[in-house]
Amino acid sequence: MTGKSLAAVFCGEPGHVELRHLPTPVPRGGEILVRIESCTLCGSDLHSFEGRRQVPVPTIPGHEIVGRIVDFGSEAARTDASGQAIEIGSRIVWGLVAACGDCFYCQRGLEQKCVRSVKYGHERFRDGYELLGGLAEHCLLMPGTTIVRLPETLSLNTVSPVGCATATIAAALEPIDTLQNRTVCIAGAGLLGLTAAAMARERGAHAVIVCDPHEERRARAFKFGATHCIIPDQLGSVLNEVTGGFGADVGLELSGSPAAFRALWPGLRLGGSLILVGAVFPSEPIPLAMEQIVRRNLTLRGIHNYGPRHLCQAVEFLQNAQHTYPFDSIVTQWFSLQDIVPAFREAMNPGNIRVGVKP
Repeated sequence: MTGKSLAAVFCGEPGHVELRHLPTPVPRGGEILVRIESCTLCGSDLHSFEGRRQVPVPTIPGHEIVGRIVDFGSEAARTDASGQAIEIGSRIVWGLVAACGDCFYCQRGLEQKCVRSVKYGHERFRDGYELLGGLAEHCLLMPGTTIVRLPETLSLNTVSPVGCATATIAAALEPIDTLQNRTVCIAGAGLLGLTAAAMARERGAHAVIVCDPHEERRARAFKFGATHCIIPDQLGSVLNEVTGGFGADVGLELSGSPAAFRALWPGLRLGGSLILVGAVFPSEPIPLAMEQIVRRNLTLRGIHNYGPRHLCQAVEFLQNAQHTYPFDSIVTQWFSLQDIVPAFREAMNPGNIRVGVKP
């Protein structure tokens, strides 16, 4: 394919992106060219746009992407991560990170930290490799990218965020051996929190307590499986009531707020686990007494991004859960690329779980 692709380019100035027509590449070797159908704006995109998070520039933001294959390089794989055939026209989602498979971290199951990674929506322009983000008409997929073919039955509203939020929660919950009849406490009722509530209930959690200061988000969380939706000041009393004073089996910090960590930490039971996901931008340090970790037999784990298997799990989860929980309502507004700045501004409204762009 030849020609130009319209793209939204971020050059590092907070609050500004510019539209450019960039050359549409012809895929080589193991590369695949995709025409983008949708890209939703993740919280990390907003942090970068606002200047709270540094990214290499110039770059094309966006990594929650759905697209259709338009061309294959001569050596590109013709099957997805689960073995399904892919062809021109196939509707796909792909992993946030293209990994080499051979480096120190890839060999240790941390493909998302590959030392030779290509991270979609976070790459500085290189000649011929500019179209590596979701806010464009096309994206070039590199060798080592995890690709999952999507069924046509999953709406764009439901599936667009799967390559970030949904897969990240699949990774976050993976280390927990069982949630059957357990109590899960979630800080943050954005898309990560809503997804975590639904996944926890699907895995048999007895109580899912979602804590968020925004009334509208708390109300929405009930529809995604939460049994209790509370403000932060209520956390201690509700945990005591629900668990008989023992505390939560699992805590998930999904907001990135140090205050949320301070609230969750004492609410864990002996032997409980706290999983940190939301802190992807600089914040104040948190107090942590090592003696408490030891005496309470606690597990503290950080999860950043996800591995190939988690993307497959995320797509399967949405296929199974799309009629149980209102994932189709997640994207509250769609914009064109020409309206990308208003799209970013609207995405900052906490009343919107996701805002999307359809090139």
